[in-house]
Amino acid sequence: MMATHLGAQDRVTLNGYLKDAQTGEVLIGASVYIKPAGPGAYTNEYGFYALSVPPGNYEVVYSYLGYVDQIVPVNLNGNIAKTIEMSPEGFTTSQEAVVLGEAADEQVKQVEMSVNKLSVQEIKQIAQFMGEVDIIRSIQLLPGVSTVGEGATGFNVRGGNIDQNLILLDEAPVYNSSHLFGFFSVFNADALKDVKLYKGGIPAQYGGRLSSVLDVRQKDGNTKRFSGQGGIGSISSRLTLEGPIVKDKMSFMVSGRRSYADVFLPLFPDTTVNSSTLYFYDLNGKLNYTINDKNRIYLSGYFGKDVFGFGEDFTFKWGNTTGTARWNHLFTEKLFSNFSFIYSDYNYEIGIPEGEQAFTWQSRIQTRQGKADFGWFANPNNTIKFGAEAIFYTFRPGDVDFKDDGSIFGDFTIPKEYSREFAGYVANEQKISDKLTFQYGLRYSYFQNVGEQDIFLYPNGIPTESSDIIDTVSYSSGELIADYGGLEPRFAANYLLSPSSSVKASYNRMRQYIHLISNTTAATPVDVWKPAGKYVKPAIADQVALGYFKNFSDNMYELSVETYYKNFQDLVDYEDGAELLFNRSVETELLTGKGRAYGLELMLNKQRGRLTGWVSYTLSRTERQVNGINNNDYYPSNFDKTHDLEIVGVFKLTERWLLSSNFAFQTGRPITYPDARAEWNGITFPVYDNRNGARTPAYHRLDVAADYTFRKKKPDTRWGQSLNISIYNLYARRNPYSIYFKQNDDNPTLTEAHRLAIFGTLIPSVTYNFKF
Repeated sequence: MMATHLGAQDRVTLNGYLKDAQTGEVLIGASVYIKPAGPGAYTNEYGFYALSVPPGNYEVVYSYLGYVDQIVPVNLNGNIAKTIEMSPEGFTTSQEAVVLGEAADEQVKQVEMSVNKLSVQEIKQIAQFMGEVDIIRSIQLLPGVSTVGEGATGFNVRGGNIDQNLILLDEAPVYNSSHLFGFFSVFNADALKDVKLYKGGIPAQYGGRLSSVLDVRQKDGNTKRFSGQGGIGSISSRLTLEGPIVKDKMSFMVSGRRSYADVFLPLFPDTTVNSSTLYFYDLNGKLNYTINDKNRIYLSGYFGKDVFGFGEDFTFKWGNTTGTARWNHLFTEKLFSNFSFIYSDYNYEIGIPEGEQAFTWQSRIQTRQGKADFGWFANPNNTIKFGAEAIFYTFRPGDVDFKDDGSIFGDFTIPKEYSREFAGYVANEQKISDKLTFQYGLRYSYFQNVGEQDIFLYPNGIPTESSDIIDTVSYSSGELIADYGGLEPRFAANYLLSPSSSVKASYNRMRQYIHLISNTTAATPVDVWKPAGKYVKPAIADQVALGYFKNFSDNMYELSVETYYKNFQDLVDYEDGAELLFNRSVETELLTGKGRAYGLELMLNKQRGRLTGWVSYTLSRTERQVNGINNNDYYPSNFDKTHDLEIVGVFKLTERWLLSSNFAFQTGRPITYPDARAEWNGITFPVYDNRNGARTPAYHRLDVAADYTFRKKKPDTRWGQSLNISIYNLYARRNPYSIYFKQNDDNPTLTEAHRLAIFGTLIPSVTYNFKF
């Protein structure tokens, strides 16, 4: 039906929420538009949409990939709130539902670029290491995302270090996203509903990191019925329960996961092994309460820990704790708000539990944050977002406590540091014409490093050596030591070449005020965070990107081609052989440099059919320039990889059998080989002078998996179960993590190169999964 009074100046608003009909979960990024080609909108992070049009009768189309599209007739003679429940494909429940002949085409129409969104269901179908569904490993299959090697902590995006990624779990920052030194991530996929990665064109509401934002959202909890899912795998077991407390109004979700390598260690005959401890666990929880149509409350949290030890000789524990309280309030039909109060804590503890030299070493970073975000759906051509936030940091670099008062070592403490960060932003997504859309915004951030703290003074204000300290200045609690701030402009544009193709461009400036202090190739759990202060500046990155996007074969295939250039300022680097741990004057070990990263990313994604998956290829270069290193010339960063090819395929063989495979090929990473050797007291040792002047051999790997469904969970069945069989590194490639050098045992005058491989063989696994 066509609308009447299209020329009227008065407008009315249609708003509401889009939800999953089976669970009541809100759908993020679903599209709402007037048929056939009228104005449209997308649901926000809480499933809310608003659309203003002249009064009249309309047909409104609600669309979300993987769900049955709905065409709903609406008589809009006044403001109307309408919540729509959408059914996954194959489970139609609404009489209004109509299956349309095209998939979502948001890639072409949306203004955002350099963004990848993966559904949890999509991630679960990918062949995974040890059968563990892993968010971090999955995003490394996307263009522009890499890692320094197998088992390395974190990930690198478009030339950025791992600390340059803002990782959010229900808006709470996660400072270490890895379990077991990087083999698994802290994210239990059963507890999640949405994963979105921003690599560029980052919206103005995000700040504090240079390279990317990984926005992970937990499930709200099933508001319709009690349900659960879980699995028993080779490494860990997990269980997730969710259900209504008050049907359609209040729900809960609780999820747990634990590994159990420690259960089998006592079976080994070696006493060193059978007395060891090695496990990790995660706990996720969430409450969701709909007070009324204008007010919703969310409470969510996460707690996870790794425990590693060798009997009474050594213990190592590290973990994250987060908590988020959120209040959604609808001030008017067009003004949506979200108020959040957030807590995050990352800490680790190392020690010797027993003996004369028993000690405990502890370190942590804590943040407390308050933020307010607003979305004003002004009219069909303008969606305005604005907000503000305040973050309070406490850095505890290290406390060492010796249990024996008679120890030859005394207790040792690196003083705490305190900082505050404030930011405000405003942004608008403006539709200029049917073909041209702009998204522009401005963020201002301000950072303070404050006392209580003692600051060392050096000649000419330049930290050189600890022995050069000439005085100490004491700052009282809350007293300003150093402050920094500045504007962070953001811009993106989308021009539709046709209904199925577009070109996009984006620019963003980012500022980062806290740095991960680590001079190892891959970060470790014992690395510490340090704020900008008297001797450490905040880092700045400017990125521009240009892309071409095309959908074809009735939106079955998506093609994207992007090129980018990123410039870094005031990056933290380190002197050769820097001593960073338990160093009260760590600034004497730090250097400041600049960097550049540029590349080309291609991705072809098949969304429908028996065979789905994608092919991604990245051609890139990442370089650093630091005075005092490599003759002050540019050199490749630790994670520079010229070529990166990823192929992911999922094939639905039958209703019960699902086959999947991943293939990865990457140029070897940079490494520093010795340029010469020297001898001292009969000992030969290498001499290094050209940082990252060589490369390890190329990396390549093939993974395969098969998933057999014994019984598929449907609305009329109580139980669903499946078995996943996977093989990681199918052809047993000994991919080098590093190359190291040592003297030949028989001839000490010879120095030999040795390859260190994390996995030198294929790794099979079996996982049993269930739903009820």
